Amino acid sequence: MKQKGLRTTKREQLIQAALPLFAKNGIHATGIDTIVEHSGVTKKTLYAHFRSKEELVLAALRHYDGQFRNSFMRQVERKARTPKTRLLAIFDVAETWFSQQSFYGCLFINAVGEHSAPDTSLRYVCSDFKRMMTEFIFELCIKMKARNPQQLAEELAILLEGAIVTAQVSQKPNAAKIAKRAASVLIEKQRSHEPHQE
Repeated sequence: MKQKGLRTTKREQLIQAALPLFAKNGIHATGIDTIVEHSGVTKKTLYAHFRSKEELVLAALRHYDGQFRNSFMRQVERKARTPKTRLLAIFDVAETWFSQQSFYGCLFINAVGEHSAPDTSLRYVCSDFKRMMTEFIFELCIKMKARNPQQLAEELAILLEGAIVTAQVSQKPNAAKIAKRAASVLIEKQRSHEPHQE
């Protein structure tokens, strides 16, 4: 329920309508007419806010970027208290995500799969999202005092990416559990074993 005084703008309506359509059906397969129909906004209003479908796609991806990352990080922080357990909790949060009925894989992986051209605004938005997710992992690795935090962050990020794709393609939410087991081994190898570093 919306709080009194808070109104969704037409621009937000369009983005909120477009995102689930892009996630479920893909960007190419989702036409402007479909977005307009689901948003309750006229085509004229859409083009008043976005000069093209590409502009709407970029705005939707940027919106989803902040929304998803903030939610994901908050869930990780709620699930665990120490840097080590938070690194492992990443995969618990991922498992919950994979189990949702609305899980259609990573929107950014799917977007790049549909738009293979390099040096595009869309690719930059997608790569920025992945970079910031890896930075979140990297910061936890530093706090854990890993021997090589950059290496560990890159390894854990790759495990997470692999789990996402496996969960999507093979419909296996337990891909997160498998990735977590591998992550646990990598984390133990990198621990300084000083007291209170968990």
